[in-house]
Amino acid sequence: MDGLPHTIGPNTAQSVQRTIKNAISCVGVGLHSGNRIELTLRPMPAGTGIIFRRTDLDGFTDIPARHDHVIDTRLCTVLGDTARRDLRVGTVEHVMAALAGCGVHNVLVEVDGPEVPILDGSAASFVFLIDCAGITEQASSINRIEVLRSVRVEHGAAFAELRPAMFGFDMSLTIDFNAALIGRQALNLRLSPDSFRRELACSRTFTMANEIEALRAAGLALGGSLDNAIVVDGSRVLNPTGLRSPDEFVRHKMLDAVGDLALAGSELHGRFIAHRTGHALNNRLLRVLFADDANWRLVNEDASTYPIWQADSVAVAA
Repeated sequence: MDGLPHTIGPNTAQSVQRTIKNAISCVGVGLHSGNRIELTLRPMPAGTGIIFRRTDLDGFTDIPARHDHVIDTRLCTVLGDTARRDLRVGTVEHVMAALAGCGVHNVLVEVDGPEVPILDGSAASFVFLIDCAGITEQASSINRIEVLRSVRVEHGAAFAELRPAMFGFDMSLTIDFNAALIGRQALNLRLSPDSFRRELACSRTFTMANEIEALRAAGLALGGSLDNAIVVDGSRVLNPTGLRSPDEFVRHKMLDAVGDLALAGSELHGRFIAHRTGHALNNRLLRVLFADDANWRLVNEDASTYPIWQADSVAVAA
């Protein structure tokens, strides 16, 4: 990757925006639709951000990859336009995680169907695509979103929180499932391209065996299989190859959070702390963060401004 620095955070070597060198495509199945989907990543100019485009629909079909364009969070994150029911792209979290995790800021993501292909259920295949396309620096500095004041959202026992931090982006996540194989798992991580590739990228999505029939009856998980998801049955994993790590479950939930939080639109500088969070809470957390200008500010990498720490916090319950 041209010897480019692999760190995310203020006052690091990576201070400019990046895109991919070449367009690259893949074909896979949609996890929920079961449709064959072709995805293409294309380079974009500095300042564009990540944009999704439906190539199978007529008219203007671009959707910015931002939290305020999320229209559904049931089992995945769906971007769309509330004024146009057919304009939607689901399961965006894994490709968003790969782009954010690799430090790629400006890309057009084209799909010819209603969702991103699930591939193997992790972000590893998207990282591979990005590596094959190559990464190139652009002549514009990075904008970072500095968390100035703690914000928190809750739903029952679950919560997600963003706090100010002195350096980079730290993540702390716990999960707690009734399935004996999963139980309670915890993970702490300082996010960077190196740590994302090493600790999160290959962790796969998962489901419980006793939930599959209900999901398919609801028109979901129609493309799911043991090739693209871990299936847990009590104390057993039904996948012949088993787990990629004993705590693959919490690692995947953190991967999802990386993708969901990448919908902030710029790199976050702060600390993410969550328990039993999911797509809905992750999205609500961003909406609460941006609801008040006192919670955050945009800092350019070339600027010499830093957050003013505040003791105030904002909490929102379901």
